[in-house]
Amino acid sequence: MALNPQFFQNGMPVPFENELFVLARDGVDFEVDKIPGCGKLKSKGTIYLSNIRMVFVAAKPVANFYAFDMPLLFVNGEKFNQPIFLCNNISGFVEPVVPENENRALYSAHSFKILFKEGGCGTFVPLFLNLISSVRQYNQQMNSAPVTRIDPLQAANTPVDEMMRHAYVDPNDPTRIFLQQPTPQSELRRRTYQPSSYERTM
Repeated sequence: MALNPQFFQNGMPVPFENELFVLARDGVDFEVDKIPGCGKLKSKGTIYLSNIRMVFVAAKPVANFYAFDMPLLFVNGEKFNQPIFLCNNISGFVEPVVPENENRALYSAHSFKILFKEGGCGTFVPLFLNLISSVRQYNQQMNSAPVTRIDPLQAANTPVDEMMRHAYVDPNDPTRIFLQQPTPQSELRRRTYQPSSYERTM
């Protein structure tokens, strides 16, 4: 996880090199815990899914929170929930992206929940679950030896084209699937999760 990643004025996250955005879903409620200065936080906004990460962008900032970045390789315990009296949701945990010079033991996982209160989720949920499964399988094949620090950008090499070609589109799900990349300024691409001096000024 990375708090408040860079994004363009239109709300689109600034992409990494080789990052491909798969879909965007507006009108989701998002819950996450252990946010510095806020603790547990709830917000409404848009969730973006790419071959590397999910990024929630709040419609209105809450205190110092306006976006939350979840690398797919750091997500675990994800579960699709269909409660009887409440809305469908995805819950899970995400490990923080720890700076290279800091001790991982000082950081604990965040629990998150994505709630679909506006329309169905028959497009979003299968794509998310298939993508995260593909990312994990590809990562296991490439890294058979145990790795102490996983680079979240390794997920960019996951072959997602075939999965996208066979995606089911639910007419009751307002998810937008990207048939071409929506980046307005494709030359602005991030190379690492550690912000450079240029990215801090964006």
